[in-house]
Amino acid sequence: MVVVYYIILASYSLVLIYITIYCLIQFQLLYHYQKSHSNKESGTILNLPIPVGDLPLVTVQLPIYNERYVVERLIDSVCNFDYPKERLEIQILDDSTDDTVELVRKKVAEYRKKGFNIEQIKRSRRKGFKAGALREATNRAHGEFLAIFDADFLPRRDFLQRTIPYFDDSSTGVVQTRWEHINRDYSLLTKLQALQLNVHFTVEQQGRKAANQMLQFNGTAGVWRKKAIDDAGGWEEDTLTEDLDLSIRAQLKGWKIQYLEEIGSPAELPAEMSGFKSQQFRWMKGGAETAKKMLPTVWRSSLPVGKKLHSTFHLLSSTVFVFVFMLGVLSVPLLIALKGLDLSTNIFSIFIVGTISIVCVYYMANIANRFTNPHKSFWRDLFKFAFMFPVFLAMSMGLSLHNTVAVLQGYRGKRSEFVRTPKFNIKDFSDNFKKSTYRSNKIKWTTIIEGLLCLYFIFAVFLGYRIGDKSFVLFHILLAIGYGSIFYYTIKHVSAK
Repeated sequence: MVVVYYIILASYSLVLIYITIYCLIQFQLLYHYQKSHSNKESGTILNLPIPVGDLPLVTVQLPIYNERYVVERLIDSVCNFDYPKERLEIQILDDSTDDTVELVRKKVAEYRKKGFNIEQIKRSRRKGFKAGALREATNRAHGEFLAIFDADFLPRRDFLQRTIPYFDDSSTGVVQTRWEHINRDYSLLTKLQALQLNVHFTVEQQGRKAANQMLQFNGTAGVWRKKAIDDAGGWEEDTLTEDLDLSIRAQLKGWKIQYLEEIGSPAELPAEMSGFKSQQFRWMKGGAETAKKMLPTVWRSSLPVGKKLHSTFHLLSSTVFVFVFMLGVLSVPLLIALKGLDLSTNIFSIFIVGTISIVCVYYMANIANRFTNPHKSFWRDLFKFAFMFPVFLAMSMGLSLHNTVAVLQGYRGKRSEFVRTPKFNIKDFSDNFKKSTYRSNKIKWTTIIEGLLCLYFIFAVFLGYRIGDKSFVLFHILLAIGYGSIFYYTIKHVSAK
């Protein structure tokens, strides 16, 4: 048994080392992020450098699929841009199979009468999903620049006026803006999503920019130079994250991505668990697919070794959920192994640095940040963060099985459809998703396992007391809450009437 105990101890230690390295890399991005904000020029908005009459032709692309609840507001927002109609082309890439098609047709007719160059593009079949729709539409686009918005976005009037000036640099291939959340306070689920996304759209994106590392286009709320898309090989459908894939290929061709933290683009967060899970699955699996596809190319490129290493961790970031899942599962037999080897959990105390690092990252991105938290009340915000962050940790750990399955499928090369995240036009407490026709009513096998894992970690709490080692009790309580919450909300939202 001693050999088994040492195998468990070694496995747990290796998993913990990987997670700690991930946390330290996040802290390094925080360092560069803070350094960039100490620069007085940080956040400077460019003024439009050319006369209005000479503005470039911009094609706005709106890829949609069965979006009856939000498509009209999206089209209205885009047609309200403070940009000359004669310099604007609007393509609605409509792969819908329901009454969304008719809603779009009426909106297109309405705005054509007002003088807009707007078109509804219908394909005979949904080949290649979003990437296929973008590829076909890009071949038909006349604009020098292509602005892309998913159906859940509500871009502001001045979006093009504030982003197009950055293409005055001829090496700029993409301009990406920060996502904002119109329904952040709708529920605990939306608050936790905002907490996570705010890290990506502040510390990660701006930190990579400041460190001169490779960035990414986030699939929406950004503008591409059409020439950069063509030069990088165009949209490809062999991954579920076609945006990340094209971003890497474009940067390897020498194009720059300009990230604009100071420009926010409002969007709707998934309000029910199944939609949130489908989004996470697509992002995690697509991230793994893109890593498998692009890492060999990155390492064969002429990039400096440091940039190759950072790009590797960037592309492998979804794998952290695999290690979080393993950390939880192994922690229970580890209790028995430590008891059998007469070792104290103090041997893991050095890894607290990872926890401290990630707490700092989330605090700076959500509480101390002027973009994500403009109306600051220090003590109230600190109290709120002290509650929200442990809940976020628990939910993230509870989601790790679901995301692990996605990552492993991505690396195995298992093909699956692009499952869109349904939107319900939810902005405040008066809105709800219960009567929506887009809600999933299926309970997957992973949901059942999540319920069983909740019981597993409840058992672990009692085991810790039974053998007299309470050092993992808090960790196991968080895991039980996390898996239990994911299980509960999945069942609740699937059965909601």
